[in-house]
Amino acid sequence: MLATLERVQLLEYAEDLAKMVLESDVAEQYQVCLYKMQKNPETQKKIQRFVRLKDLYEEVQRFGKYHPDYKRVMIQIREYKREMDLDPHVAAFKLAENDLQSLLDQISKAIGGAVSSHIKVPTGNPFFDSGHGCGSGGSCGCG
Repeated sequence: MLATLERVQLLEYAEDLAKMVLESDVAEQYQVCLYKMQKNPETQKKIQRFVRLKDLYEEVQRFGKYHPDYKRVMIQIREYKREMDLDPHVAAFKLAENDLQSLLDQISKAIGGAVSSHIKVPTGNPFFDSGHGCGSGGSCGCG
């Protein structure tokens, strides 16, 4: 019974931590940037154009340079991606997304490290990986 009570208490702490993250400036900035990116018609036009071409790009990739539209699609996909990535709303969103991911990575690493230095924490961020974790080609085999 005590183990079950401890688990419930730990889950409540986790919910509190999640609430703190959601109420943080980093998460608020992420939400603001996401909203602006989703609501800007010009930004959405760039994203949709890139997504439509990405479908054609995947088809062209199956046949490689033998596809009749290979060269045109390869040039256009780079052009559209660059235009989308340079859009101020997309760029701001990506920065905010990276900041939020960094915070979550730091939290994961702190919790894992508090338990044991051998805990594998899948951050996917080489700055936080200890060398034995996910994403670093360590023993978990997922990198």
